[in-house]
Amino acid sequence: MGASGLAGEDTSLSGIAGRYAQALLELADDKKQLDEVAGDLRALKSVLAESDDLLELARSPLYSREQKTNAFRAVLERMELGELTRRFVLVVAANRRLFALSSMIDAYLAELARRRGEVTAKVSTARDLTGGQRESLTEALRAIAGNKVKVDVSVDPSLIGGLVVQVGSRMIDNSLKTKLQRLQLAMKGVG
Repeated sequence: MGASGLAGEDTSLSGIAGRYAQALLELADDKKQLDEVAGDLRALKSVLAESDDLLELARSPLYSREQKTNAFRAVLERMELGELTRRFVLVVAANRRLFALSSMIDAYLAELARRRGEVTAKVSTARDLTGGQRESLTEALRAIAGNKVKVDVSVDPSLIGGLVVQVGSRMIDNSLKTKLQRLQLAMKGVG
């Protein structure tokens, strides 16, 4: 399970993650730090995704509030994040809500993008894209989804070839893995 969240966590602005994200968004907007906070949150999400220990600490009820707060304070200082982001994460820790931190980050970034009219296209490829391929893909998605498209590319070698694109609720699966699975199902029906 990745750092993006547990089953049942809500990244809309109505759940716990959404309420915290909304509060941070309003504070960041008041202080004219929307982009700075977004950058800090992306960096923090990356650290959470790369550290199973930190993720376990955030989610486990076995550690005390003080242990979690001290550990996250050390991580935040080492990362040199902005004051607003550091205070936010420490409030989340003090309120025993670190288990939802990844979802809060997702909700903040999603709402910021929505306010700006941006759409995120999640693309999974079998291998890393070259600069030219990434540019062509971005242009094609821009033509489909509108001007402001952020392309989030991840590599999934299990796809064998091709790619999977998700823009909002629309998914286009043009992977070799899926084509082979369809062929296998079709062949089972022939027997």
